[in-house]
Amino acid sequence: MTVVQELTHLDRALERGADRLLELQHPDGWWKGELESNVTMTAQHLFWHHVLGLRTPELDRKIATELLARQRDDGTWAIWFEGPGDLDTSIEAYVALKLAGVDPGPRARDFIRGRGGIPRARIFTKCFLALLGQWPWQRIVPIPPELVLLPSAGPLSVYDFACWARGTFVALAITAALRPVRGADLDLREIGARPGESRPAPRPGARRREAIAVGERWVRARQEADGSWGGIQPPWVWAILMLAALGHGFEDETLRRAVEGWEGFTIDEGDRVRPEACQSPVWDTALAVLGLRAAGVGADHPQLQAAGRWLLREEVTDPRGDWAIRVPGLAAGGWAFEFENDLYPDVDDTVVVALALRELGIGDAAVGRGLDWTVGMQSRGGGWGGFDVDNDAMWLYRIPFCDFGKVTDEPTADVTAHALEALGPEEGYEGVVRRGLDWLLGEQEEDGSWFGRWGVNHVYGTGAALPALEACGVPPDHPAYRAAVRWLDSVQQPGGGFGEDIRSYSDSAWRGRGAATPSQTAWALLAYVAAGESESLSTRRAAHYLSRIQRRDGDWDEQHFTGTGFPLDFMIRYHLYRLTFPLLALGRLRERLNA
Repeated sequence: MTVVQELTHLDRALERGADRLLELQHPDGWWKGELESNVTMTAQHLFWHHVLGLRTPELDRKIATELLARQRDDGTWAIWFEGPGDLDTSIEAYVALKLAGVDPGPRARDFIRGRGGIPRARIFTKCFLALLGQWPWQRIVPIPPELVLLPSAGPLSVYDFACWARGTFVALAITAALRPVRGADLDLREIGARPGESRPAPRPGARRREAIAVGERWVRARQEADGSWGGIQPPWVWAILMLAALGHGFEDETLRRAVEGWEGFTIDEGDRVRPEACQSPVWDTALAVLGLRAAGVGADHPQLQAAGRWLLREEVTDPRGDWAIRVPGLAAGGWAFEFENDLYPDVDDTVVVALALRELGIGDAAVGRGLDWTVGMQSRGGGWGGFDVDNDAMWLYRIPFCDFGKVTDEPTADVTAHALEALGPEEGYEGVVRRGLDWLLGEQEEDGSWFGRWGVNHVYGTGAALPALEACGVPPDHPAYRAAVRWLDSVQQPGGGFGEDIRSYSDSAWRGRGAATPSQTAWALLAYVAAGESESLSTRRAAHYLSRIQRRDGDWDEQHFTGTGFPLDFMIRYHLYRLTFPLLALGRLRERLNA
């Protein structure tokens, strides 16, 4: 195929894809695809409604229908699409169905029993069962609420935990210390339940009473405008349960706003209902802008200008965020992931929004504040984490209550790469960029890839790293590019696509191997283009794959989970990744071929 023919194919794919993405924009200027996770969110929705006395027959029916629709053929529930059955996920779905009066079936029961049942479950699962009177509180590893009293500069404090973990732990610790029970008419002994065995909480001493009071104030101070905590499910749900355990009802404004806020996070499809663990409008909107600009949509297009104005309104200028604990002199700036999350802006969103606004030619002052904030969030080694500086106390994983996934927010290659892609072309950040680039190059794996913390996995990390090297002026003959290209070539599939199974997080044999997806193929294509490989056979094959599988309406199909919350423990299907990343990659390829 000639370059002219190839460009014609790219033109058609990009035009169709851009039209489709523009159709999906909200009238207010933003984009938001569903952030799909696993059924524990749905099961827990029923659990906390039960504890607060808010259940209705309609809610029970819709939740049961949703859980049954997502049950696998073997009777289990998984954490991700086509993943293996998971014990905790299956227990929570099983219990929720029983609570709703629906039989989950013998295969689900046998799987749970075969894996050890409730006694082998994680702390979160046991805590929800304790609330229902099905597991004794005193048999759960305690999370001491006194953690909230420890000074931030000491050898251990809540600020050593990642923001999502600390927000959850404080509320959960208080709830568990109070040992509330709202019994349910269930018999779960077949999966290891121990109903009726919870003992009341011991009479608290002075220090425990102080911790509970301080912890309650700490939690209340962090509620967002939409009623959430950090715009994510775990601290939100446990804050609700904490306030209820403390004896507060709906006369309490914090609790009332928290419960009412869930309506905006609930997807109701008539006969099925499920809550989202989080929402990603800022992230989705910034990526949409980048994809549309790469696809050739003008910066002055009314819909892109509307997106830019919306992003500017979402700038975070609140200096009270937890990030300021470790960098108290740093001026606020940047963006968060969600509609309402003024206390937890993050580096990844900040720099991707900065790139989007630069594409639109607007918001110089806001971009400057965001980049300056990003510079201040650089960790001592030169890399960047998501939400905090130097949040790398890896010894925390030896604490027994840290059994549910990531509890630290150490620097990662993908976040660092995105930060460098934004900072590299800017004047005045040369020293910061040099330190970041040295750190990123040092993180390259022996096989030539980079680890992907927030996306699956080495394809994501590599697809982020090479555009960063290019943005920082690293010449295309640098060994890092060549090693990465060799690795990508080694894992490209015969049809031209790329895919990586989530199991690569625990088994290196799966690195770069798995079912091909549009988003992962686009990440590899971004890497090829950045490495100066626009006219290589591998690049053409990846582009042809994306063009070939594109739907007639300009969209792509993608059922696999390619986003990461906690590697292996909490995986995400971003519903717009299938569209934004192919547009970005194909658009960048066309630009290079036209040069």
